[in-house]
Amino acid sequence: MSQALACPPYRGRFAPSPTGPLHLGSLLTAVASFADARAADGVWLVRMEDLDRQREVPGAADDILRTLEACGLFWDETLIRQRDRTEAYRAALAGLAKQNLTYPCACSRAQVARLGRPGIEGPIYPGTCRDGLSPAQHARAERFRAPSGAVAFIDRIQGPQTQDVSLTVGDFVLRRADGVHAYQLAVVVDDAWQGINQILRGADLLLSTPRQIMLQHALQFTQPSYAHLPLLLDEHGRKLSKSLAAAPVDARDPYPSLGRVWALLGQTPPPRDLALPDFWSWAIPRWRIDQVPARQTLAAINHGG
Repeated sequence: MSQALACPPYRGRFAPSPTGPLHLGSLLTAVASFADARAADGVWLVRMEDLDRQREVPGAADDILRTLEACGLFWDETLIRQRDRTEAYRAALAGLAKQNLTYPCACSRAQVARLGRPGIEGPIYPGTCRDGLSPAQHARAERFRAPSGAVAFIDRIQGPQTQDVSLTVGDFVLRRADGVHAYQLAVVVDDAWQGINQILRGADLLLSTPRQIMLQHALQFTQPSYAHLPLLLDEHGRKLSKSLAAAPVDARDPYPSLGRVWALLGQTPPPRDLALPDFWSWAIPRWRIDQVPARQTLAAINHGG
């Protein structure tokens, strides 16, 4: 009699960028990913996505970590910082180049904007440099040769997804003109290295997922499961992290924000008299990802209560 294959142990993560303090939208992602991991008796990691040093706010990384701890969001294993992982990204890019899956690109953003037709996240790269550069051209970036055909996956919250990257994005950048490796490559390399098999993150990254799946297949990495959470928007429809009104979570009194994002995630509201030390022991057994709304959620500006 055959035996059913055992599922690998759950390994999830929260990967903030240190561009400012932890706000309500980021807390929602942290809470959902933490609760999903703990409800599955899994591992929850924190990775600081600090590749783009120009956007990093001094002290923001430490502030985010302190706020997570104040919320009872304690991570497993060693904290990883992307700025320490450059060699791994360089090796992955070299591996793709050996397969003839990348090529140097001399185009500026202005050229791409002028020549590319509209796509899902800006102008579609028209493939100008796909067949090689002339001796007079200087390589600015490195691009991935996006194969034609649909990439399909089932999102645990958003449902079935299909996208033909070659038609909607085109060949995409893996190393930028300033030498920094692109998010699409770094996140794929780091998730594989850390053994991440469950990813919960904001719906603003949903359109990036097919590109990452392409890279996972090209690098022979295992494809994780994805769940994209609704975004919190201000009253003008802007993502809360980009809103001037995105006040940071108060690490001195985080419980009101915790209770609020728990409710925004469609979960049973916690009892009014529940204290922070008891929140997670009450909340984790009650976590239900099938109750998380798929659509974007409008968040009120004042999130103090």
